[in-house]
Order: sequence, then structure tokens, then C-alpha cells
Amino acid sequence: MNRRSTVLACLATLHALHGLAQSQPRPGRPTMGYLGFRSRPNELDEAFTTALGELGYVHGRNIVIERRFAGGSEQRLQQYGAELVALKPDILMASSFQSTAALARLTQTIPIVFMANADPVGSGFVASLARPGGNITGLATLAGDLGAKQIELLQAVVPRLTRLGMLVNPSNPGNAFVIRSVEQGARSAGVTVRAFEAATADAIDAAFAAMAAARMQAVTLAIDGFYIQEAARIAALALRHKLPSMTPQRLHADAGSLMSLGSPLIENFRRAAIYADKILNGARVGELPVEQPTAVELVINLRTARALGVVIPRAVLVRADGVIG
Repeated sequence: MNRRSTVLACLATLHALHGLAQSQPRPGRPTMGYLGFRSRPNELDEAFTTALGELGYVHGRNIVIERRFAGGSEQRLQQYGAELVALKPDILMASSFQSTAALARLTQTIPIVFMANADPVGSGFVASLARPGGNITGLATLAGDLGAKQIELLQAVVPRLTRLGMLVNPSNPGNAFVIRSVEQGARSAGVTVRAFEAATADAIDAAFAAMAAARMQAVTLAIDGFYIQEAARIAALALRHKLPSMTPQRLHADAGSLMSLGSPLIENFRRAAIYADKILNGARVGELPVEQPTAVELVINLRTARALGVVIPRAVLVRADGVIG
């Protein structure tokens, strides 16, 4: 009986060790956790993966990449974030403000790289742009600095603009800085801004119906991962309700919104791969400065302009970095 017990114990130990070996990365092969707020990967996520590959990182060969997408659900975001942290990865990548906030609540030791944040210091993620100081760094956007310019462009297209609707995701408090920027630009231009909250697809529908009922003359929106996922819906609703739209990313203009003005977000995702590479090669996350974009692109969708019956002044067209249709 003692010999049989010993054999069974050895077999059980070997089985447990085999399972542990399967669940742990091989020595020298780092693990990366990737947390998205959207329901599925899009061209931004794939741009990051491509850039990572160009640096020599290939999933399954020399790195393990665990990706989770929460489908716009805060509950799933927290659940998936906890799953990723439990894997004890070498690095965590956060594709949205909500993802960054979820991961920041779960770990103060694993390096976190955010890919888009309009106000990293005001959000409390870093102590300063030059020296983040903790376990978080990443790439900022210029969304919070463009409010006045967005209003100026909208007024060129809608000369008598006085009432502007703003689509805001209440689950993204990081956009407070963006909202203030738009409101300040609007005040100096004599435009009243009214926020309409929407955190789900149905709520976006309701928000646009409410804007139409409130006789808004145009619409803008804060940068948000969920709104990028719903870019086609937002563009279609703006067109249905005859609302010229100013959006923060080219992805929206490509999907049919009238105009976009912002730093190219796809570059943030590409450059996030460089941050990952540095950290995986020993750089201290708290000493990596938050990178700020230097380029801003204006994209105009002329097909949408014609459908809306608005005229884009030549002075605006010549400033455009991209024209669709």
C-alpha cells in the first residue's frame, strides 16, 4: 500500500508540473497582456501587432500575447483585467482610457503602457509627462488641445452655428479635459455646447434623437474607444438627423462623418510597440516619458458634405490632409 501510494503521489506531482509548464511561458519568452474596451480588434490593434512584429516579436514564437476585449462592458473589462494581471505578465498594454483605469486599479507593479490619453497627468496615471514615476507610461493625444480649432472649422461649414451637441461617454472620465477644451473654444465663439451621454449602442441612437429634438445644428464627440467601434453608426445617425459632425479621428471620417481633426491615433498604436520593446529589454517604466504627438490631421468627407447639402469652403479644403470622395 505504501509503494502504491508513493507511485500515485509521484504521478500526481508529475501531472501538476506538466499543467504548470503548459500554463507558464517558456524561459526567455515574455508574456504580454493586451486589454481593449471594444468588442473586437480593429485596425488600431492590428497596427500595434504589426509594429510589434517589425521589432521581432511574434506571438507563440518568442512572446506570448494574451488579448482580451470587453465589448464596451465595464464589468467584463474589470474581469478580463483581473485575468490578465493573474497571469503575471511582463507588461500590460491598455488600448483605451477605460482599459488603463481598470489595470491601474489591479496592479501597481506590472508595467502598463497606455496608447491614447488626452490628459495623463490630470487623469492621475502619471506624476508628470517627463517622469511618470510609477508603473504606467504611454502615449498622449492632442484631443484636449483642439477644441477651439474644431469650433472654428465647424463654423466655417455652418456659418450660423450657435448650438452644438457633444456626444460623451460617461464611462470615460478621462474626457473631462476634452470637454472643457471644446466648451472654452465654444464660449469664445459664441456657441453653446450641450453634452449628450451615451455608453451603449442604443444610448447613441437615443442621444442623436435627443440632439435633433433639441435642435442642435452640429455634433462633435470626445475621443473614445467605444465610439471608434461605433464609428459607422455615429456617422449614419449624424447624416440621418442632418447634423454636420466634427470627430477626433480619421477612422470616423472614413466611416462617413463629415470631418475629423486630431493626432493620428494609429501612430500611437504603432509607437506603443516601441515602448513595449524598451520595457521588455529592461527600461524602467517610470522613467520613460509620456510621448506627445506632434502631427494633427484634418480629414474631410466630401460625399457626406454633399449628402448633408453643406459647402466646404475652399479655405478649409486646402488645409485638409485628406479628402474622401
